[in-house]
Amino acid sequence: MPIDFHLSSREAAVRTQAMNFARDVLKPVRTEYMVYKEHQKRFQATRPAYAAAVAGGLVKGQIPPAIGGTGGSLIEAAILVEEFYAVEPATSLTIFGTSLGLSALNLTQKPEHREFIAPFLSSEGTPLASLVFSEPGGVANYLEKGAPGLNTTARRVGDEWVINGEKKWATNSAGWDNRGADLACVVCRDITTPIVDPDADPKDSVMVIIVTRADLERNGDNCFQVLHEVTTAGHSATGPGHHIKYSNVRVPAKNVLCKPGEGAAIISACFDLTAVLVGAMGVGLMRAAFDEALAFAKRDNRRGKTPLLERQAVADLLSGVKMQTEACRVMTWKAAHAMEHGPGDYNARRELALATKVYCSDTAVKAIMETINAVGVTAYDVEQPFTELLKNAIALPIFDGGNVGIRRRHLQGIMLSPDYDPWVATYGLPTASE
Repeated sequence: MPIDFHLSSREAAVRTQAMNFARDVLKPVRTEYMVYKEHQKRFQATRPAYAAAVAGGLVKGQIPPAIGGTGGSLIEAAILVEEFYAVEPATSLTIFGTSLGLSALNLTQKPEHREFIAPFLSSEGTPLASLVFSEPGGVANYLEKGAPGLNTTARRVGDEWVINGEKKWATNSAGWDNRGADLACVVCRDITTPIVDPDADPKDSVMVIIVTRADLERNGDNCFQVLHEVTTAGHSATGPGHHIKYSNVRVPAKNVLCKPGEGAAIISACFDLTAVLVGAMGVGLMRAAFDEALAFAKRDNRRGKTPLLERQAVADLLSGVKMQTEACRVMTWKAAHAMEHGPGDYNARRELALATKVYCSDTAVKAIMETINAVGVTAYDVEQPFTELLKNAIALPIFDGGNVGIRRRHLQGIMLSPDYDPWVATYGLPTASE
């Protein structure tokens, strides 16, 4: 395939649809939810916009055609994410949180689990999905030998699995009413047969179990609790990742999505895909900040003779932000294409995804600060968009696998591989003549 940075007709259509939805549906919703102070009420105020996304096929579009959806390429997903994030990140993240919640089912594509996907294919209602992975004590070291591992456990009892434990930071996990998501893919540790060997591989006990809202209702009021409502600095209307607790939640054996030993690899693959999309989130935020700062620099002279943009210091800052935005977009598109088409083995492709998440998320924070410096103290006014953009941006390096605790360590692991080739994802394997 030749190098071509032009959008295909399908990609251009995705962008047009995304731009229109962002303008007509997402942008107005911020005014509606900002009348509330509590995160939960703000989140609930976004429900009509989420319903519009479902009705418009934007949730069905996050499911592959092989299992009934209308999903396209990862590049198309990145285009969608950028357009949404440039306008309204908080509501957008709820939509993409459902995408993450469905990602394990998208990857496994097991026929016996098609029934769980059905509510997300109907284009009706407001079904929420959540990948319930992170825990109050963190998960950066959950696969370390000799460590406690996941706090959330599952035990096989007859034809059922019984789940106990606490989770935190999982977008959408509490549902619209704090009584649970419509579908939760709960990452847990099998304790049916206790492991006493300190050298045992923790991966062998990691599994993923589907817990539906119907499962929670069948288990009674006390099986699911919100222990603490989390209020975040940014994304202030997103489906919250409250501190939740599962108590003796019994689900049938058919709900096992990944049996013990299969869960860790699938969860890693889910976050490899979202690494690319976090890059697109950063691009959207940088783009929004640049557009606002450029408009300000063109119209305001700060009581001087000429507009700010004619001052070299301001132009240098803004041109730098523009370059960083362009570079991050190309990096995101390259990583998205490589994940699906190569070249290179999976680790080579994965390296680009990880690097995109780290680089674009870190760059977004830096770039938005540069637009604030260009605008000056006026940017500190909450009626300006800059502080909100910054509050949203600072989440990117620390969520979806923190850059320091998780993503850079994964990059290190790839580089430590004896057969590591740093450029195979760009050029492919060398030919015999090379």
